[in-house]
Order: sequence, then C-alpha cells, then structure tokens
Amino acid sequence: MEKIINDFYKSVIYDKRYMYILEGLKNTILIAIGAIILGMAIGLLVAFIRDKYDKTGKGKIANYIANLYVTIIRGTPALVQLMIIYYVIFKSVNIDLVLVGILSFGINSGAYVSEIMRAGINSVDIGQMEAGFSLGLNYNQTMRYVILPQAIKNILPALGNEFITLIKETSVAGYIGITELTKASDIIASGTYNYFFPLIITALIYLSITGILTKLLKIFERKVNNA
Repeated sequence: MEKIINDFYKSVIYDKRYMYILEGLKNTILIAIGAIILGMAIGLLVAFIRDKYDKTGKGKIANYIANLYVTIIRGTPALVQLMIIYYVIFKSVNIDLVLVGILSFGINSGAYVSEIMRAGINSVDIGQMEAGFSLGLNYNQTMRYVILPQAIKNILPALGNEFITLIKETSVAGYIGITELTKASDIIASGTYNYFFPLIITALIYLSITGILTKLLKIFERKVNNA
C-alpha cells in the first residue's frame, strides 16, 4: 500500500505534475466545445443544402460541393485530417494549436452531423413539407418551422453519440503538440517512467466527462420529447 501511495505521489503530486493533467483537461474541453459548435453549424448547413437539392432541384453546385466534402471527410481518418490542416494548410501560419484542433475536429464532426441531420429530416413524413408549401411557406420557412423541430427529436440520441465520440477523438490532438489529456499523461509518464497512474487518471476523466454528458443528454431528450 505504501508503495502505491509513493508511486502516486511521484507520478501525480510531486513537482506539480498534476498541472499537466489540468492543462490537458482544459484544452480537451475547449477543443470539444468549439468543435461541437462548429460541427453542428457545418452539419446543419450541409444537410440543408443536400436536402434542398433533393426536394427542389435548386443549388446543384452547392450540393456537389457538400457531397464532395462529406465523401472526403468520412473517407479519411480524423488524425490524417488534423495533420493536413496543421502541417499543410497552416504550415507557414502562426496559429494557436487549440484553434487548429477546433477547426479540424469541427470539420470532421460536421460531415457526420450532416448525415445524422439528413436522416432526421427524412424521418419526417413528406406530407409535412407539402403541408408547409400549401400554407404559403417557402422551403426555408417550412424547414425552420415545421420539419426541423420534429427532426431534432428523432436525432437527439445519434447526435449525443457523435458528441461523445468527438470528445474521445480529441485524444489524438497531441500528434501536433496540443497538450490534451492523453498528451498530458504521456508527458508525465515520460518523466517518471510510470504509465499506470497517468493513464488511469486520464481514462477516469474521459469516463467522467462522457458519463456526465450522457446524463445531460438524456435529461434534455426527456424535456424535448415531453414538450
């Protein structure tokens, strides 16, 4: 028992090594929140463009670009996208690494969110769209006031899963030098040669974050469904 306490002290407490974990937690949360917001915005826009083309035939070029974006992003690993954005696109630009992480993971998440959104929109009976048109609403108004409120209820579980996946995907951000949770544990372990406590603490933090998010999403889902 004494040895375990001693190892924990050397791995986490000594020389304020826990500060790496706190910094990693901060960066992980910042990247996750920023990427979720960006991913939602991109996903909604892409889903809107593709669905509008499917139902009205308008926006052929925009639809082509949206389809190409989804195909490329879903067909390549998030880590490769992250490295391309940092080492290729922003190669000669002095930019904050956390912002790079937000952009990369947000763009990645947007492709998956768009597919979830489209599935939700398509789950609403086509008669709802026709009813909106018959009332004098255009496509945009019908989508905003009639279709989306119903679609959101259908896609909340899938969106929640995407957000949880996104949080865990931020663990690869350390490849471009961002001190997120996994990178923080690696920094500590490389100095102490003890991987047990840093990795266990990191795993428990990820588990806590996803557990809290899952609980909040369930509460939100119940409120939306009961509204």
